[in-house]
Amino acid sequence: MATGSSFHSGGSGSRNGPSFASASSSSSGVPGQAQPMAVVWEWQDDLGFWRPYTGQVSSYIEQCLQRGANSNGICLAPADPSLSAYIIDIPNLKQFRQDTGKIRAVRRSLFPQSSALGSGVLWEWASDEGGWTAYEIRTSILLEHSYQAAQATADLSSHGYNYIVDLTALEQVNKSTSYRRRVRRQGSVPYPLASGSVIHSGPACTCHQCMSNSSTAGPMLSRSRHSFSSGQANRPSLQPQHGRLPGTSSSSAYSPYPRRPLSMGNLWNGPWSTPTSVAHPSGPPHAFGHHANGLSIPTIPLHVNGSSNVNSALAAPAQKPEEVIKKYMEEVPVVPDEDCIICMERLSCPSGYEVPAECSQSLQPNTVGRLTKCGHTFHMLCMLAMYNNGTKDGSLQCPSCKMIYGEKTGTQPKGKMEIYSIPQSLPGHPDCGTIQIIYNIPPGIQGPEHPNPGQPYTCRGFPRFCFLPDNDKGRKVLELLKVAWTRRLIFTVGTSSTTGEPDTVIWNEIHHKTEMMSNVSGHGYPDPNYLDNVLSELASQGVTEDCLKQDTPSQGAQGSAM
Repeated sequence: MATGSSFHSGGSGSRNGPSFASASSSSSGVPGQAQPMAVVWEWQDDLGFWRPYTGQVSSYIEQCLQRGANSNGICLAPADPSLSAYIIDIPNLKQFRQDTGKIRAVRRSLFPQSSALGSGVLWEWASDEGGWTAYEIRTSILLEHSYQAAQATADLSSHGYNYIVDLTALEQVNKSTSYRRRVRRQGSVPYPLASGSVIHSGPACTCHQCMSNSSTAGPMLSRSRHSFSSGQANRPSLQPQHGRLPGTSSSSAYSPYPRRPLSMGNLWNGPWSTPTSVAHPSGPPHAFGHHANGLSIPTIPLHVNGSSNVNSALAAPAQKPEEVIKKYMEEVPVVPDEDCIICMERLSCPSGYEVPAECSQSLQPNTVGRLTKCGHTFHMLCMLAMYNNGTKDGSLQCPSCKMIYGEKTGTQPKGKMEIYSIPQSLPGHPDCGTIQIIYNIPPGIQGPEHPNPGQPYTCRGFPRFCFLPDNDKGRKVLELLKVAWTRRLIFTVGTSSTTGEPDTVIWNEIHHKTEMMSNVSGHGYPDPNYLDNVLSELASQGVTEDCLKQDTPSQGAQGSAM
C-alpha cells in the first residue's frame, strides 16, 4: 500500500491554466465593480483537507441562516435525505453526526461566481473501493478551467499533488508511479451567491498554515493492488448528482464520515465551548485505568473534549444464601392466616420447598419470616429458593411489593459506558444542550448467572447511542444510569423480543432514548414524560437518589476492565 511518499509539497512543475489557490480574489474585470461571490460550505476531513458540500446543501444552509435559524443547529435532512444524521452547529462551526457522535469542523468560504462553482460543477476522484470523493474546491476550479480551455491535461503540482489529470481519458496519473485513477466531472445545483454578512467567515483563509494544510498531501494517500482501466476517449459530459453523501468514499483515508471505532475516546475534534447549562461536579476528575482485579467506579464528571468511561461492575463476593435471608427477614412468632405467594401454600403449612443440604437447621419448612421494611410474610425456605434462582448478589426483592433489600445487581456482561456533552438541543428541551451516552458490549461467553452458561452470546446493534437533555433532571438521570450500569442493570442476556434471537444482549427494563432529532421509532424526542418514567424504572431496580449519597455508585462492586 503506497502512502504519502508519492506526493510532493509545493512543487514547481508546469501548470495548465491559472491558479485558484485561494478565494481571496473579489474583483471582476470591470474596474470599480465587485465580482459576485459564490458561497461554498465545506467540511474538514481527517487529514485536514476541506471538502465541499453540494450546491444544494450549501444553498439550504444559507437559506436557514437568512431566516435566522442558526441558534440550535441546522439539520441537513431537508436538503439531502441521505444526510439526515448530520447537524451543522453554526455558532461553533461544527458538523455533528447523530448516530456516531463524530464531530467535524465546517467553514463558509467565498469564491468568484465566474468560476466553475457558479454552474455547480465539481470534479471527483475514485477510491479503490468504488466511491467518489470531491477534490478540494481550488483544485476542482483548476480542473474545470483547464477543461473549459480544451486542454488535454491539468498538472496539479502547483497544489502540492504529484499528479497530472488526463482530461480526455478522465484519469488521474501519478507522475512517479504512473498509477492511474478514474476522475469524473460532476454536475450539481449551482452554489448560492453571497447575500450580506450572515456569518463571520469571509473568503477562504490564505495564511501559510491553512494553505499548507491544504497542499502538503494529495487526494489519495493509499491504494490497493488493482488498477482502473482507461477512461472513455471522448470529452466527459456532466454526470448528475443522485443524493450522494458529500465526498462519499469508502477509502479509509478520505471517507468523510468514517465508521466510529469501538473505542470512542478523544474523538472530539477542536475546542468546543461548554454549554452554560453543564454543571460540572466539584472535585478533580478521576483517571480510570485497566486493572487486573477491576476497580470501583466513582461518579464521573462530563468532559467536552473527550469521553468519560464507566466500566460495568461484577457482583460483589457472594454471601451465603441463608445469611442473606436472615439479614433481611425476621422470624414471626405468630403465623398469619394467609397464603405464601411463592409456593401458594398456606403459611401455616410447610413450605413447598425442601431444606437444601448446605442449609443449617435454623431454616425449617415451617419457618415463616417477615421482611423487615415492607412487612410482607413468606416461608423463609421459599424466599431462599427464590434467591438461589436469581443472581445471588446479596440482595432480596419482595415478590409482593417489589421493594429491594440491599444492592440489586444484574447479569449485564462486561462492557463500556461513555458520556459526551453536545451543544445541540433536543426537541422539547430548547434551553439546554444534550448528553450523549454510548454503550458498547462485545460478544462473549455466558457466565453462571446467564441462561446458558458456557455458551456464546451475541451483541447486536452495538455501540448503542442514547440521549438525555443536559438540564438538572437529565443530569440526575445520568448519574442514576451510571449507578445502574455499575450494578449491571442496563442490559441482560436473553431472547430478543424483536428478532426472537436467543442468547443475545438485550435491554433490561430501563428505557432509553436512541433518537436525537426525531421520534420515528417512538424512542426519541419530544417526550415530556420520559425523564419521570425512567426515574420510576430506575427506582424499581433499586436505583434512587439515595444511591448518589454513597461514596461511589456501587459499594463493594468491582469493575470489569475492557
